[in-house]
Amino acid sequence: QNVLQMDVINSNYSNPNNLKFEEIKILGLAHDITQVSTSQRMGVEKSTRDIINYPLQKVALITGLTLELGRTATVTWNQERNYGDRFNCDPSPDPTQEKCEQLGCVWEPVTSEMAVPPCYYNSDNAYSVDKVEYTSSGLTANLTLNSDKIRANTNFTTPISTLRLEVKYHLNNMLQFKIYDYQNARYEVPIPLNLPSFPTSTDKERLYEVSVLEKPFGIQIRRKSTGTVIWDSQLPTFTFSDMFIQISTLLPSDFLYGFGETEHDMFVRDFNWNTWGMFTRDQSPANQLNSYGHQPFYMALEKDHNAHGVLLLNSNAMDVTLQPTPALTYRTIGGILDFYMVLGPTPERVVQQYTALIGRPVMPPYWSLGFQLCRYGYSNDSEIAELVESMKAAGIPYDVQYADIDYMERQLDFTIGTRFAGLPALINKIKEEGMRFVIILDPTISGNETNYPPFSRGVQDDVFIKWPNTNDIIYSKVWPFLPNVQVNESLPEQTQIQIYGAHAAFPDFFRNSTVEWWKREILEFYNNPTNPARSVKFDGLWIDMNEPAAFMNGAIGGCRNDLLNMPPYMPDLGNRSEGLTFKTPCMEGQQYLPDGTPVRHYDVHSLYGWSQTKPTLE
Repeated sequence: QNVLQMDVINSNYSNPNNLKFEEIKILGLAHDITQVSTSQRMGVEKSTRDIINYPLQKVALITGLTLELGRTATVTWNQERNYGDRFNCDPSPDPTQEKCEQLGCVWEPVTSEMAVPPCYYNSDNAYSVDKVEYTSSGLTANLTLNSDKIRANTNFTTPISTLRLEVKYHLNNMLQFKIYDYQNARYEVPIPLNLPSFPTSTDKERLYEVSVLEKPFGIQIRRKSTGTVIWDSQLPTFTFSDMFIQISTLLPSDFLYGFGETEHDMFVRDFNWNTWGMFTRDQSPANQLNSYGHQPFYMALEKDHNAHGVLLLNSNAMDVTLQPTPALTYRTIGGILDFYMVLGPTPERVVQQYTALIGRPVMPPYWSLGFQLCRYGYSNDSEIAELVESMKAAGIPYDVQYADIDYMERQLDFTIGTRFAGLPALINKIKEEGMRFVIILDPTISGNETNYPPFSRGVQDDVFIKWPNTNDIIYSKVWPFLPNVQVNESLPEQTQIQIYGAHAAFPDFFRNSTVEWWKREILEFYNNPTNPARSVKFDGLWIDMNEPAAFMNGAIGGCRNDLLNMPPYMPDLGNRSEGLTFKTPCMEGQQYLPDGTPVRHYDVHSLYGWSQTKPTLE
């Protein structure tokens, strides 16, 4: 009826203190309240009072009322359907009613300019909390799975029933909450964070308090000083399976930094934090940018202008969706959920606390802040030398010159092409004049050469990514073309690659042997002990193509594990139809952490650039 009628049955009541009803909470609402009217004695007054809708709880709070006690009053309100509380149950690009209903969700398409999901959750998540154990430094709890609420699932997306929640109060301004399978070891990001050896927070000084919501399972984190809930995950989307993990949280505002700006006219905005080479925004190809690394971190401004930051320590392929609720949904295809939250409360402190956790940025050399010049396609070293002189003659500020892959012999790392034989002397001359020089290095190494020490020594040191349970190197095609062939440059680039591309091997930069091999190759190229005149005294290394990138999908001869390369949920990585191997090697590639632990490329793909950067810097 959308009407609240308050009838006074005894009018002898006097109101000496002028008491009034100032707020009303309405429960069980199907839709959001958009307008309120009140009437009392003096007729109808259309209200523009504050209306706060809580669509997930089906509650609205109306404040700013002035309904006098002892007087008959009527409150009426209008409701409008709010689609902003829909959490997408089938985020694939081609949802159907049949698939939606198989997933146990509701199919209700909406004709709207907003991208309202037609398939959405309408029931609680299937997990509840068995028992919470509190300590002075955190809490633990096991999550139980309600079999009656398990939605239909495909293979490898069946919910895991042996989950544990751990919350650690590391510092007064920083906490961690982690959800994992306590009976079966799963891949976890092997990068250590700067955490205290034991929690040092105290209940009195802690900026936050944590509540575990038992049925359905959820976590609430509240800022003590204001009572603002800055994380609230008691939502229907929570899923934890072998190859698909999903969790959502309500947000205290829609002011987020780290994903890009939010807009109210868009229903969802997807952002991917992985190095499959694409950062997608608005699902629009025009907004795709090449990237070498991402950190799944955001900073949010609360409505009272306090700030907090959240890091998800997960390196598997993922996408993150912002909704106008406002809410946030993480979807990842592996690993665990390992969140770190810093409480600021100012944006500056959030950044300080976050970089204290992950490591401070490297201090760049002073010269790197100068004017730099680079392009692809220099014909020879004489062209670079002429460019340097022309820049000086024109009086253009100029501090650093680069050389792209043109300087190499057939794009082979650690080589100098015949057209660039004078490059070592040119670099020395430039440096004597106070400038600096940077060269490019790509990670892949050609396996088709008759005398190419970087490859032969790499094979000897066992540095390359291999097929699992074999001694066979995984080869794809990247820069080097085959030796002793005449390339028909009139052919399309992709055709040239297919015909002339060499077998390119990918170093596994996690391995100790690879780290030592890579450092030796760099130092030998810099010093050239057999021919010092050909030593390349670079000042910086530009490491490129380490998403890792390939010029074909997967490997020469194809990939061997369809499940890993085309998982049950395919994140929006720029080309969903091609799978995870789009312009990158096969996901089943076997890699090894420094302690010898085997890991799949599927899990550490997004860390490839990081793993190369560290030994290169060292």
